[in-house]
Amino acid sequence: MARAVSKATLKDVAERVGVSVSAVSMALADHPRIGESTKRRVMLAADELGYVTNAAARALQAKRAGAVALIVPNTSSHVLGHSYFMHVLTGVNEVALSRSVQLVLSTNADELNGQAAYDRVLRSGLVDGAIVTSAAASDPGIEHLANSGLPVVMLGRYPHLPDAVSVWTDDIAGSRAATEHLIEEHGRRHLVHLSGPLDHRSAMDRRDGFAAACAAHGIEARVVEGDYGENSGAAAIERFGDQPVDGIVAANDEMAFGALQALRARGLDVPGDVALIGYDDFGLSRVTTPAISTVHVPAGDMARVAAEQLFLLLEGKQPEPSSTVPLRLELRQSCGC
Repeated sequence: MARAVSKATLKDVAERVGVSVSAVSMALADHPRIGESTKRRVMLAADELGYVTNAAARALQAKRAGAVALIVPNTSSHVLGHSYFMHVLTGVNEVALSRSVQLVLSTNADELNGQAAYDRVLRSGLVDGAIVTSAAASDPGIEHLANSGLPVVMLGRYPHLPDAVSVWTDDIAGSRAATEHLIEEHGRRHLVHLSGPLDHRSAMDRRDGFAAACAAHGIEARVVEGDYGENSGAAAIERFGDQPVDGIVAANDEMAFGALQALRARGLDVPGDVALIGYDDFGLSRVTTPAISTVHVPAGDMARVAAEQLFLLLEGKQPEPSSTVPLRLELRQSCGC
């Protein structure tokens, strides 16, 4: 549920901190004349009093800004450097343009301070609502934003926020299906999962789907954590040493491609020696040799659904809290099909 709008003002924040109203205003705008210690105290007081979030809520009540935000909490390489982001950006922008609404991107270069990406949107009052993607599972800004009063749609699964409007794919089921395919159709028993960064829900869910399939078939579930990058997929192969491996399920196609290259460098045949399945199907998997079997993630469709849900909220309607977009296995040569 959205939090009720309070009457907190700049003056209230100033009195709480013991500084002038103008100092509070400059601190909230991240003005260089205000010291970092004062900025932190102002931000804390504003949050405690509900000023930041309610300022945005009041702006929304006064008039429409004619813009929505896509919030990406940080610009680390496994986020903006990933094809997923371009599919999401394109999908959201298509819907925004169809409504003659501007799309604003809010992000932050420092992965440890992604809160700035949320606060920039909440303080500005310049957007009518927001879509959030690629947030870490433990990101405190997600809950802060969900309770702010600003219409928000989460792109991804956030089980700790069951009342938030979210659009997601069942990555547990997708990864389990890929793993079971290697076991049941190709007889692979020595499996390894190349996971994404395990502070992200998609990586956790893909790992858990792999583990569930292994457990159901009495197979050891070995997991090597990567960062969704090609190099981490290649590095994972070196970590196996002489351990037997005849099947790999990667959490995305970039890591699968890195693993494919490393396996070849070791003189191993894919799929003869090692069967391989990736995840995402954003283009790379179709042009490799062999082509990479993968789980197709309809990221553009997810983004369009999320944007439509956001516009329902802006129209005063209440969409379903949770919407799932189906996945499918795309079977190619790398698994032996």
